[in-house]
Amino acid sequence: MNRKTVLWVVESTITMSEATASTANRQIVRAAGTVMIAFVVSKLVSLGYNLLAADAFGTSSQMDAFLAANRVSDIIFNLVAGGALASAFVPMFVTLLTQEKREDAWRLASGVTNLVLLALMLISLLVGIFAPWVVTRLLAAGFKDPEQIALTVRLLRIQMPAAVIFGLSGLIMGVLNAHQSFLFPALAPSMYPIGLIAGGFFLVPSMGIDGLAWGVLGGALLHLLVQIPALLRLPGRRYTPTLGLHIPDVRQVFLLMGPRLLGVGVVNLNFWINTLIASYLQPGSLAAVNWGFILMLMPQAALAQSVATAAMPTFSAQVARGKPEEMRASLAASLRGILLLALPASVGLMLLRVPLVTFLLERGAFTHESTLMTSWALLWYSAGLVGHCLVEILSRAFFALHDTRTPVAVTSVAMLLNILMSIGFTLLFQQAGWLALGGLALANSLATALESLALLFFLRRRLGGIEGRRIWQVLWRGGFATLVMGAGLWAWISLSGNLAPWLITLLGVVLGGLIYGILMLLLKVDEVGRVISLARARLRI
Repeated sequence: MNRKTVLWVVESTITMSEATASTANRQIVRAAGTVMIAFVVSKLVSLGYNLLAADAFGTSSQMDAFLAANRVSDIIFNLVAGGALASAFVPMFVTLLTQEKREDAWRLASGVTNLVLLALMLISLLVGIFAPWVVTRLLAAGFKDPEQIALTVRLLRIQMPAAVIFGLSGLIMGVLNAHQSFLFPALAPSMYPIGLIAGGFFLVPSMGIDGLAWGVLGGALLHLLVQIPALLRLPGRRYTPTLGLHIPDVRQVFLLMGPRLLGVGVVNLNFWINTLIASYLQPGSLAAVNWGFILMLMPQAALAQSVATAAMPTFSAQVARGKPEEMRASLAASLRGILLLALPASVGLMLLRVPLVTFLLERGAFTHESTLMTSWALLWYSAGLVGHCLVEILSRAFFALHDTRTPVAVTSVAMLLNILMSIGFTLLFQQAGWLALGGLALANSLATALESLALLFFLRRRLGGIEGRRIWQVLWRGGFATLVMGAGLWAWISLSGNLAPWLITLLGVVLGGLIYGILMLLLKVDEVGRVISLARARLRI
């Protein structure tokens, strides 16, 4: 896939309803195209790591231990660095840049960076010291094998420094995005699995699963280092060795960060409880849930995260200039594009899940039983793909408006429901004789769908509408085309017989894409016409 092709697709999904917002939307379009390419590269590299890990460890108890240990560093990073970036730091930093207060912006960045790094180092040190208690009381109480518990403790301690490295790298990513520099921040996530792949190739043969844990550290360093050249080229760059507690903007960031931390904490509480519940289920359940979630996130990253990442600085700048009508138009166009792409992706994943998992993962230690467990989780996760995509863009719109309370409140309620539904659906699936891990995935999908609807409702009220009629037109047309595409895929799978899984998957994707694309043309969806016009212009037809 070349860059021009991706830009045609992205530009078709982000058309403007107001002429005054055309420049901002074009900026989102081109940035999203760049980010999408980088995200696709990242996901392909990540897929390489997952293939390696699946082949070596499958859905074994060792893999369960590694994933449980890895959850802690993820949670710490999301609580501290993620909370600062998503809700408070980037909008404040962009506002200062927009107001030509570059020196103040860099002083803000220095203070936030120093405070976040100190917090991460302290938390990581405490977790490392009390790792046995964290594992047996908080993280994986369902693990009963002493060897598995000891392994989880060791892996946890190896990985903890990665939280500090990711904290610094995440803040640099926010600074670069605020300067409309998206390529290297978007490539950074692909560096992480490269470290894991190196650990898998060079360390696992002699160190076993410990090699993957050391690969986490290597990947974190690569994640940071790939962004340094772009950071050094930024204009007016300046680092100040201060905590910045006397700077009003720094204090404002952490005031805005407070509600977001609560929301992120609730989200990660949900992940922790899912890990805890999975530790009590059939061995390998935690690994199977992880594989299913990763496969669902691959299209979500390419479709939604690319647009949302590119849109965030633009939304913030539009708000800083006092142009909410431009932001409304940009947001509505982004939502229409995401819906058109996420609907068929969701149904396609659900129908092609078994041949897809078989083709990608079933080899070595990843047995046919592992395939059945993973594809079962993927079925229920795929049902929530649209909701996950919408939440990505809607939450960033709130953050650009400097409103962290509303999305935090919505997310908190949704995730508490997720926790209750995780327990309830797990028990329900067990009573029905189904794999209980599917209940965890279903709970996540339902909670995310409810979250996206609530965010949409409140944002519509906040902005005085988001071109709802045009969104409904896209929804019913895309929904109808998706249903027809799904029927065609179901027929293809039924008739494919004993064809190789890779062939079933590949031809299924091509067939589904053709059916959906043709129906989009017949239904005269504006975005498809936009694609054709751009293609003709670029090819000079």
